[in-house]
Amino acid sequence: MAQKTKNELRNAELEKSEIAVIEVTEQYLRERLYDIRGRKVMLDADLAEIYGYSNKRFNEQVRNNIVKFDSDFMFELTEEETEDLRTKFPTANISAKSRYNPHVFTEQGLYMLMTVLKGELATKQSKALVRTFKIMKDCIISNQGLIGQREVMQLSMQTSENTFEIKKLRMDLGSVEKQMSDVMDQLGEVVTKSDLADMMNSFVNDEDNGWLMFNTKYSSADVAYSSIYGQAKKTIYLVDNYIGLRTLVLLKNAAPGVDINVFSDNVGVNKLHNIEFKDFCKEYPGLKISLQKTGGIFHDRFIVLDYGIKDERVFLCGAFSKDAGARITSIVEDFGIQK
Repeated sequence: MAQKTKNELRNAELEKSEIAVIEVTEQYLRERLYDIRGRKVMLDADLAEIYGYSNKRFNEQVRNNIVKFDSDFMFELTEEETEDLRTKFPTANISAKSRYNPHVFTEQGLYMLMTVLKGELATKQSKALVRTFKIMKDCIISNQGLIGQREVMQLSMQTSENTFEIKKLRMDLGSVEKQMSDVMDQLGEVVTKSDLADMMNSFVNDEDNGWLMFNTKYSSADVAYSSIYGQAKKTIYLVDNYIGLRTLVLLKNAAPGVDINVFSDNVGVNKLHNIEFKDFCKEYPGLKISLQKTGGIFHDRFIVLDYGIKDERVFLCGAFSKDAGARITSIVEDFGIQK
């Protein structure tokens, strides 16, 4: 008798255990989202149930792909955190028999799981998770008037970060598909490039047109700006008369120690309020950022990296950074300290 493939064995195991498919709803997720280390996370055991795995098998899949899960995607709870979770939430899915503390996954980690877990059920549940998270976030946005300005700012920053991560993953689908094809012989059913693209597109709002031309290449606006800021070695000069919270969030991608100078005339008026800027600086004390007035002499928008040294680079931006991608626009780089 021919030896069964790993995928056939797994399917037989699932049929024997008769694991019920979990319906992913808002209520289901709300009851399984926990605040730990200032982040919303889900337990490995809960995600294992959603995807139809045993907890042991689920964590094996993660360990086999551990290079994909940085500490902001997944982390192991300490003894104190585990006990605190048990105390506050007696129904939390934590096995008393396990020799290990639970692992928890942030939302970004959950999206990375979608590139790891394979099969028809995994694809179905991944789509359900993404769509449910989108519904929950849309609800937050539509009810902004019910919460304070500071809370809205913090939620906006987190949503911007999550959307940026999704866009990066969506742009990297080609390499994901290559990794998937490498294990095609071992696994009969894998998540295809088009399946994963559908998942990402269902999370990002259908009206999201955050794309532009960056040095003649089609690119996500957020990824383009973040990439530029991340290349600075000493300083960033941003000349933009209309900046917003989105601008500040993208500037977080600058390397540690880089001095950021934002030249703008709209701070403290209708676009970016002083309280938003101050709260942002408190949230990210390691970011060295200052604001200066332009005196109204600039019409165009510029990003200057490492001003005054031999590595100086200048980018001419066709749109305000807060609106980048809303309409067809471009960013063009011009080298040369002489210019």
